[in-house]
Amino acid sequence: MTETYFDGATAQPPHPAARDAYAAALSEGWAGPGRLYTLGRRSRMLLEAARQSAAASLGVSADEVTFTSSGTQAVHAGVLGVIAARSGPGPLVHSAVEHSSVLHAAQWHEARGGQVSVVPVDRLGRVDPDPLAVVDSAASVLAVQSANHEVGTRQPVAEIAANAQGVPLVVDAAASLPWEPVPAGWSVLAASARKWGGLSGAGILVVRSGVRWRNPFPGEDSSIREALGEVDVAAAVAAAASLRAVVAEREALSARMRVLTDRIREHIAETVPEVELPGDPVDRLPHIVTFSCLGVDGEVLLTELNRAGFAVSSGSACASTRLRPSHVLQAMGCSRTGTCGCRCTGRRRRRTWSGSWRSCRGSWSRSGGSQGDRDLGPKTTGITGRRARLSIAKDLQL
Repeated sequence: MTETYFDGATAQPPHPAARDAYAAALSEGWAGPGRLYTLGRRSRMLLEAARQSAAASLGVSADEVTFTSSGTQAVHAGVLGVIAARSGPGPLVHSAVEHSSVLHAAQWHEARGGQVSVVPVDRLGRVDPDPLAVVDSAASVLAVQSANHEVGTRQPVAEIAANAQGVPLVVDAAASLPWEPVPAGWSVLAASARKWGGLSGAGILVVRSGVRWRNPFPGEDSSIREALGEVDVAAAVAAAASLRAVVAEREALSARMRVLTDRIREHIAETVPEVELPGDPVDRLPHIVTFSCLGVDGEVLLTELNRAGFAVSSGSACASTRLRPSHVLQAMGCSRTGTCGCRCTGRRRRRTWSGSWRSCRGSWSRSGGSQGDRDLGPKTTGITGRRARLSIAKDLQL
């Protein structure tokens, strides 16, 4: 049975560029980059090269980029670090549909005496372009995602930034960055490498020049990179190499994915009874399709799809480990009693959406298989020294 992966919003399969770069960097960058001996300096050079490559992909300065151990750490450090640097006692303001990493940071802040204000969203899951208008006191930081990870609705980041009145805007761009540029105006950006085909254990935090940041965690009040600790150099190199490759191909791939997701949205609406397709049908990310079914047990639905060879996410609506409604769908007013949400998100590789959608109530055609996955094997495994450094330089385009 062919297994079909429909959970790209959680993690993408490792990009070939990430596999190649990681294999090469692992032989050169395993030593601590903070050490003065040759092996440490070599690791530090690789990390700096990865930072420059990532900065070029994001259109920012290299000294604004910090690698983290995950997207969650990037979000926590971004939100809480900006709050720690603010002199005023204003609240942390975030939308009601943020990723759980933002919600947990808010809970942590509130448990320590801080204030939190939650901004509502409309039926499509979109924040008002002037979210601070409903906040009573001056905010210390505003956290708004670039697009929602469950339903795909884009947020008006540029308009929100224009109305922020100097309040730092922290943007969680994990869902959108692999598929489209992030609108301008943000102060802090966080993302996760595994969303674009990098490896787990790598995230990116970008703090724009002029934005004050202070260590909110136990330890010395040091620079942001020292505060967050050493990172996996090879994973950082893989993240930068895959990000460069993804940015180069995302416009064409996003257009192709948009056509496929439009087809499945239309087919579900026409053929599945008692179904709702939450989120903006037009102004959304190209790779996410979410639908909720009335009177369907979510765990049973996902189990049966898995038996048929389809790896599909519940979109947090009815995961077997958390049998409670999705906070995103609740905030949108889309979570009806007795419903379960199901999220299908595409893979980035060209042979994507593999498998027969007909057996999953849709209309995609079979287009991939296990041979394509075998072709992803790293070509640089086992190489060392100058050949490894040349391979890394090529992957990072240095």
